[in-house]
Amino acid sequence: MGIAIAFSFSTAQATPVELDKVTVIVNEGVVLQSDVESSLITLRANAKQGGQTLPSEDILKEQVLEKLIIDTLQQQEAERIGVRIDDNSLNQALQEIASNNDQTLEELQAEIAAEGLTYPAFREQIRKEMAASEARNALVRRRINILPAEVDNLADILAQETNATVQYKVSHIQLRYVEGEDKSKLEEKANRLVEELNDGADFATMAYTYSKGPKALEGGDWGWMRKEEMPTIFADQIKLQNKGTIIGPFRSGIGFHILKIDDVKGLETVAVTEVNARHILIKPTVILSDEGVQRQLNDIIRRINAGEANFGDLAQQYSQDPGSAVQNGELGYQTPDLYVPEFRHQVETLPEGQISEPFKTVHGWHIVEVIDRREVDRTDSALKNKAYRILFNRKFNEEASAWLQELRASAFVEIVEETQNDD
Repeated sequence: MGIAIAFSFSTAQATPVELDKVTVIVNEGVVLQSDVESSLITLRANAKQGGQTLPSEDILKEQVLEKLIIDTLQQQEAERIGVRIDDNSLNQALQEIASNNDQTLEELQAEIAAEGLTYPAFREQIRKEMAASEARNALVRRRINILPAEVDNLADILAQETNATVQYKVSHIQLRYVEGEDKSKLEEKANRLVEELNDGADFATMAYTYSKGPKALEGGDWGWMRKEEMPTIFADQIKLQNKGTIIGPFRSGIGFHILKIDDVKGLETVAVTEVNARHILIKPTVILSDEGVQRQLNDIIRRINAGEANFGDLAQQYSQDPGSAVQNGELGYQTPDLYVPEFRHQVETLPEGQISEPFKTVHGWHIVEVIDRREVDRTDSALKNKAYRILFNRKFNEEASAWLQELRASAFVEIVEETQNDD
């Protein structure tokens, strides 16, 4: 088996030769003859494993030289902006290379030796390639600009594609204009009905009572439909909403309308749990040690549990998080992944209404209480995130190619004549 690694090919040095020649000068750096030879070794090994026929030696060497020039330029950019790959990250990458080849790390090392490469040199070359990749990612990202309108437009296209197979069970209330009636009064009535529906009022009962639409005597029930089968005024309002969503009121030429999505078939929805929590933060100082902070927070917990004071008042008095302190310590509904790991663990695992033991994060010492949890439909947000990722990947590939061309065009590159004569 050849060394089929995650990168284009390795340029790890083979066993050192007595006289290593400079093959190419690249800005202030060089590509050595041993770099070229070891790259050719790895390339041939990969081609052998994949059953790939290689071009002539001259063409192959030309391609390898160009690849090494580009690699060197990227590595120089990594050094320029200070990218460093630590040993832990490097070890994880090497383990991933072995796993991708269905090997253990020991088997990978043995195969590298069998191909005539040294493992320490192989490690350092992978480190260089990782640094080059990080530098490329960082520098190319700066060139990418994605407008909100681009995301919205692509999200709409993705929604239309998804909606082609989605079926909705829809109910409808129509409030119709009456000649001479004050239209603002009708709008107020529509808004009031929506408030009652969101508070749990039965939609069918409301439809029987108030609707002037064609399905009023069926409780407003239009049954199952795809968007293409709906009245246009319905289809324009439905954008991948989830089961139970109340839509409206929205206006037409004859009055106001309210829709309810009773059920959905064929829609992959994205729901997340949001947590409303409150906390008290106290930071250690030169005078107040970690132990002192813990004692203070434990005393606050004791006072709350004993009914001597409430959480909100004590948060306003003691918490050193000014944003939440003025809100009685409340952080509002948030997804736990927005918090640092230690805080996230607490809000994910604490029962509602229970105050945590004091715990430490990078911000200081906290106590936290979970007030409430709720499930929130994020299908629309997930669709926009997907659209953003698609646009980013498209633009990244375009900009990366342009960046490499600019890097190559602006570089000083000299192929040493002795190497050309050897060809």
